[in-house]
Amino acid sequence: MLEIKEMLPQDEAAVLPMVNGFYHSDAVDHQVDEKILRKTFLDAVSGDCPALRGVTLWEGEKMVGFAYLTTFYACEVGGVTVMLEEIYLDDSCRGKGYGTEFFQWMFREYPGAARFRLEVTGDNDRAARLYEKLGFRFLEYRQMVLEGDLNVPSR
Repeated sequence: MLEIKEMLPQDEAAVLPMVNGFYHSDAVDHQVDEKILRKTFLDAVSGDCPALRGVTLWEGEKMVGFAYLTTFYACEVGGVTVMLEEIYLDDSCRGKGYGTEFFQWMFREYPGAARFRLEVTGDNDRAARLYEKLGFRFLEYRQMVLEGDLNVPSR
């Protein structure tokens, strides 16, 4: 059985290697600076960033994964969207139904959400099959981002 706990500052030594494993897997299609990965962890456990929530996933006494969730208002659905930013489970735990258990927990944890959203890379077929089985569908959006120091030129 999977147990889900709030991420705590003392979890850093266990979580950050898993975060690095996540960012070097087929779940991600680009590299992210380790300073940003650590900053995200610190934001998740500090309480200074209320939109970001970190949880740890446990099998008995062993931490076997983590997840980051964010929330925001989506006008097109007229309510709060829960975005599953990252989910990671140790290879030894895959195929045990823990992914499904996590999603059932997430749906119970956010009963008022108007939408749940996540991203999946084209190479991550196994995860995509699970998400579809749970009712997720692909959107036909192309995404655009603006990153960096955000000194946006004026028109």
